[in-house]
Amino acid sequence: MMPTALARRQIGPLGMVTLALWAVGIVLLVLYLVRVWDPQLVETYGPVYLRGLGTTLSLVAWSYGIGALLSVPLVMGRMSSNRWARGASFGYVSFFRGTPAIAQIFLVYYGFGSFRGAFESVGLWWFFREAWYCAIFALALNTAAYQTEILRGAVESVGRGQWEGARSLALPRFVTLWRIITPQALMVALRPYANEFILMVKASAIVAIITVFDLFGETRRAFSKTFDFQTYVWAAIFYLVIVEVVRNLTALAEKRLARHLIR
Repeated sequence: MMPTALARRQIGPLGMVTLALWAVGIVLLVLYLVRVWDPQLVETYGPVYLRGLGTTLSLVAWSYGIGALLSVPLVMGRMSSNRWARGASFGYVSFFRGTPAIAQIFLVYYGFGSFRGAFESVGLWWFFREAWYCAIFALALNTAAYQTEILRGAVESVGRGQWEGARSLALPRFVTLWRIITPQALMVALRPYANEFILMVKASAIVAIITVFDLFGETRRAFSKTFDFQTYVWAAIFYLVIVEVVRNLTALAEKRLARHLIR
């Protein structure tokens, strides 16, 4: 019988067909780009795309980071024995995971604008009048809900024996969480966190609707001036490159962090 490791490397007929279709698609895409290649278009809009790419990465980084910070108290609430804290956290997570991101962005950008007087009275109108800050705020609230469930699931995946062992050593709860539970939980959560980052990159394209000129926003503006379909093709390639970079970095990090588990 063939060894398990070798058997897993075999590709079935369906897999071969899928790979063949992907290969044909890539070849057709390359041929299309070669045929419609326009140096003038690249010279004109190349810097614009790079500027939009920088905006996208900055937007996602800020939103993702703020969402990660917000997820910590939310996880504590979700795992709390206090039913009010648990209920409030559950309601937050359910709302932001159960409603479309575009609706949340509209609620922040257009909805909060209805309370301009109230925000001016507390000195916050400078924040909510800017599409950039509204986009960060809305996306941060959205990803915080997803990261809450990622972190909660990772923490709960750590065996109870770890907690009991820490208690037997009379370690404080904070030390137990920080030095014992969190490192193990983050190993479990690494790939889901990377998947959430990838989803954030792709979801960030909707901020173009509220006049934030990220990569997709610059692409729409370029198409409106040139009516050249390849403007969207290049945008898709940029997004694909970001996703592949994140995916491969995650695989490398996972391999390094789990190297002590390899026999």
